[in-house]
Amino acid sequence: MFPDALSYLNTSANTFMFDDWQDRPNKDSGCIRCAVIGNGGILNGSRKGEEIDQHHYVFRANGAIIKGFEKDVGTRTSFYTFSTNTMRNSLNAYRRLGYIGLPQSKETRYIFLPDHNRDYYLVKAAITHTPIGKGRDKSNKPPMFFGESTGPGKFKMYHPDFIRYVRNRFLWSHILETSHRGIYRPSTGATMLLAAIHSCDEVSAYGFITENYAKYSDHYFDRDYHRLVFYSNHDMRLEMKLWKKLHNYGIIKLYTREVNASKILE
Repeated sequence: MFPDALSYLNTSANTFMFDDWQDRPNKDSGCIRCAVIGNGGILNGSRKGEEIDQHHYVFRANGAIIKGFEKDVGTRTSFYTFSTNTMRNSLNAYRRLGYIGLPQSKETRYIFLPDHNRDYYLVKAAITHTPIGKGRDKSNKPPMFFGESTGPGKFKMYHPDFIRYVRNRFLWSHILETSHRGIYRPSTGATMLLAAIHSCDEVSAYGFITENYAKYSDHYFDRDYHRLVFYSNHDMRLEMKLWKKLHNYGIIKLYTREVNASKILE
């Protein structure tokens, strides 16, 4: 099953993150600047949209609602990171809030986070424009999540070794020593941000958890305040500490909504 699905990811566009760099007007720039957008409530009212769109590439994940929030989160999506599970959950959970489909544009690339057999079934169906042949998502028609004429060059997939590396080297949680170890994994946003750190020259992170998270709703698109709830499938406090450390080391520029945030105090 896996070799069959992966055999369709056989172009250079599937291999390289920035496969369109040579076709961009800023290709002579010696520095690739990336904005990585989480969905945290800290972005609501931030007015960071224009700043976000000025980066060379913009990364988003899961319930990336743009319409109505352009001034806060920007309009562009260069990379959309998801697993089949998180994508479908986002479409179901946030539809009433305006999330009716994945970002679609000429520059958008779709990055699968391989988490289950479902991801391999979907990537094959998406590239070949055929129905999903197996599993709980088996269908009679080709999947339309990515548009009607999406070519194979639009898709990428994180290597499972990279996912393990992210967990083992950056986000090894105490949860792995409990009865919940079987469900723990770094969040989709964390994997996306760490992938950007490993690919881009400069990374600005917006909408990720910070120490002042309680001041803001769970998501920037929430209509009412919803406090952030911590579950055992992710270790958000560990991720928060990592983003703070990377910001203080100058590896990322983390948006904290503070007036002077060049360094976050220990």
